[in-house]
Amino acid sequence: MEPKNAVASLSALAHDGRLAAFRMLIQAGHDGLAAGEIARRMGTPPNTLSANLNILSNANLIESRREGRSIIYTASYANMSDLLEFLMEDCCGGSPEICERLTAVLVRSHCEAVGAS
Repeated sequence: MEPKNAVASLSALAHDGRLAAFRMLIQAGHDGLAAGEIARRMGTPPNTLSANLNILSNANLIESRREGRSIIYTASYANMSDLLEFLMEDCCGGSPEICERLTAVLVRSHCEAVGAS
């Protein structure tokens, strides 16, 4: 990942509402959630949610598809993985114990396959 893309992603996530929506979409998995369901769960007005989803989309952190009258949003797991990989690249300075907590998080995350998009 290019540093400018990492900055755009991190900037998009540097907002309570956008971070909450992104985490919700990560938890939803590949099925994603309809915009109305996201708004309902977050208690967010539709116009505010729309602006936040647009920013996340422009940062390539989420994707959308139309299903009937609904727009379904999903996390872009490939781009999320690229961002995390960028942040972790060259980590630990030869001391793997620094990353033990992160390894534990990955194990607890219930991901079916590392690198799945």
